[in-house]
Amino acid sequence: MPKLVIVESPAKAKTIGKYLGRGYKVTASMGHVRDLPASQLGIDIEHGYTPKYITIKGKQKLVKELKTEAKKCDGVLLATDPDREGEAISWHLANLLGLDPAAPNRVTFDEITKKGVKEGMAHPRAIDMDLFNAQQARRELDRLVGYKLSPFLWRKVRRGLSAGRVQSVTVRLIRDRELEIERFVPEEYWNIDANLKPAGGGASFTARLSASADGKKVTVRTKEEADKILASLEGKPYSVAKVDKGKRRRAPAPPFITSTLQQDASRAFGFSATRTMRAAQTLYEGMDIEGHGTVGLITYMRTDSLRISDEAVAAAKSFIGGRWGEKYVCPTQRHWKSRSATAAQDAHEAIRPSMPELTPDEVEKSISGDTARLYRLIWSRFMASQMADCLMDTMSVTVGAGDWLFRASGYTVTFDGFTALYEEATDDTKKKETALPPLEAGQALNLHKLTADQKFTQPPPLYTEAALIHALEENGIGRPSTYAPTISTIIDRGYVEKENKKLKTTPLGQAVNQVMLEEFPDIVDPTFSAEMEKKLDVVENGQADWVQTVDEFYQGFAQSLEKAEKDMEGKKVKVADIPTDEICDKCGRPMVIKSGRYGKFVACSGFPECRNAHPLVKDTGGLCPVCGGHMLLRKSAKGRVYYGCGNYPTCNFMTWDEPVTERCPQCNSTLFKRKGQLICLKEGCGFTKDAAPKKE
Repeated sequence: MPKLVIVESPAKAKTIGKYLGRGYKVTASMGHVRDLPASQLGIDIEHGYTPKYITIKGKQKLVKELKTEAKKCDGVLLATDPDREGEAISWHLANLLGLDPAAPNRVTFDEITKKGVKEGMAHPRAIDMDLFNAQQARRELDRLVGYKLSPFLWRKVRRGLSAGRVQSVTVRLIRDRELEIERFVPEEYWNIDANLKPAGGGASFTARLSASADGKKVTVRTKEEADKILASLEGKPYSVAKVDKGKRRRAPAPPFITSTLQQDASRAFGFSATRTMRAAQTLYEGMDIEGHGTVGLITYMRTDSLRISDEAVAAAKSFIGGRWGEKYVCPTQRHWKSRSATAAQDAHEAIRPSMPELTPDEVEKSISGDTARLYRLIWSRFMASQMADCLMDTMSVTVGAGDWLFRASGYTVTFDGFTALYEEATDDTKKKETALPPLEAGQALNLHKLTADQKFTQPPPLYTEAALIHALEENGIGRPSTYAPTISTIIDRGYVEKENKKLKTTPLGQAVNQVMLEEFPDIVDPTFSAEMEKKLDVVENGQADWVQTVDEFYQGFAQSLEKAEKDMEGKKVKVADIPTDEICDKCGRPMVIKSGRYGKFVACSGFPECRNAHPLVKDTGGLCPVCGGHMLLRKSAKGRVYYGCGNYPTCNFMTWDEPVTERCPQCNSTLFKRKGQLICLKEGCGFTKDAAPKKE
């Protein structure tokens, strides 16, 4: 009789089944099989926070099938993912199937390759109760906050709202950034730049005013100051006062962990955290690759650890030496320190290709789209981490003119090292250093142009997903595995919206955040949230009791809830509507944008006396190829974006293709974007061309 191996997904079951062969039957639990009930709290607070677990709705048939299969087989091995959630699924499966959690029936795979599966199967163990209890504590904390706070928000703000232990503090971070921007007072300053060229010939370069001749730093605040300096420089000779030369080594970034993968994919491709993790899960669970069959292409993608196995390092260095030459191989063994020693799950490696020799070019013969792009990113980052440093000659030049000193700095790459393969994406848009011409102290310079540019200090930018994930990680809020679902939740709830990749709170989000700040300051305090995460890590390490950890949190939370009920007795928070220029065609009052259960819509400000309303549509600037009407962005019942003619129902034209500002050179109609091409949809035209790639 075969042994039954239970994993979480059919894709993973297919890959592992190929490696295990006939002696095993591999099946999937399809994720969690039991959870707290959706219709009630499901926690007995009075009796040690005892959870009331039930089979998840719709999973009864699956559980019955698993029980039947278990009886037919010669033992059961639980092979769910190697993290808190995976451990919890295994514990629940053991409970349902009558298995002893202390027996060696738990196996884990850090990579789903023949070697990884063989290694995991060779080391079965008992279910890690500390890991499970950490998950159980987290689940109960989230349930207590959600089920106790949400009804309060229903009564005080609006029905259907929700609050969460991590989502509420995340909304606060976004709102705090907005308030910081609103309160920011710009300060004027002026940059004075001299475009210079060596008198004996050579490339021109630009130096910026930095100090007076006696070395005191200069900041130019007004136009009057700038004009005075420009006048004092009139006719003055320029020469090189000092040249500092040096060398710089630039080391590669470490391999990805969950959070840095989400950030880099957001910057490089505009991927949401959810989209990144979906693609990474597919890569981990296994894909059909020509010449290799079904194989897991990357190691486990939920990890805080920067550790890399000696075997993977050797494989990478061997490949690098063969592809670029031995001088590109890092001559030492690199080690990186995890950002949070308490949070690092060192049982896993960093995210890396499971077979470093399997190049993106080879993989892309079999896969495409998000998985291909993400594999290339992961492979390139890992390979670069094992390559030699980039070496640069640096030069810093001080230029004297009259009573002033100008500065310029630059570099020349003498050995590209890891940059031959990969450079980390960044949000930094500042002008980078460039190479300077050969210069020596005392050398005369010719002034080509002297300019003074007015500038103003800038507030911090709104959060992008990448920047928000970085902030959550820096503040110790949540865990990398929670970032994607948290961001999705606050957008789905209507607390936050994404516009041009920037995250902004809605009036609803602002109202809820204000209530939380006033009545539940601990829940939205980043420091408090970080301390809670540390306590969960202590539970995971077996150094604290999970029930006591939950109780310590709940006692303070229950007092805050009781006080909030008294503070807000008889009060209701009004959510601000967004004004528009539109006038109601029924009563003449202004129309406003409101948020409802299915998103935003336009309604009369005179509600409930006047119930005039219509869907919110956005003019794309494009014109209908049929009648010339304005093309409007609309959403289907399922929330999918499409584009329809504003003259509907007279004109029924609609398309999934996005209108662009560019016009057709043949017929002057609006062009539409479809799968990397710009096409003309005017009947009989047929013009197409490749779309220009987006600048990341």
